[in-house]
Amino acid sequence: MSANPLSGAPRFVRTQQAAAYLGLSHRTLEKHRTYGTGPAYRKLGGRVVYAVEDLQAWADRGAKVSTTDPGAGTVHPAKRQISGPAAASVAATHA
Repeated sequence: MSANPLSGAPRFVRTQQAAAYLGLSHRTLEKHRTYGTGPAYRKLGGRVVYAVEDLQAWADRGAKVSTTDPGAGTVHPAKRQISGPAAASVAATHA
């Protein structure tokens, strides 16, 4: 018999609770959302919510065992990320 999905910990949390879960300020999490560098989120009736599983997966992406470990991925800082042709142009001018 399976457990009741409505019992126990919440499946979705608001920005304040998500930020606390990750150890970030709510403003940093909002910036991640704006720049597309943060965890996946959903809008339900105009409210932003995060699935706890998505928060954990995003945090796990930055897991490392040493400073030289490339890890499984990168958690980017909360700032605009340049990609595509614009990134190549910026890289060429700074080389």
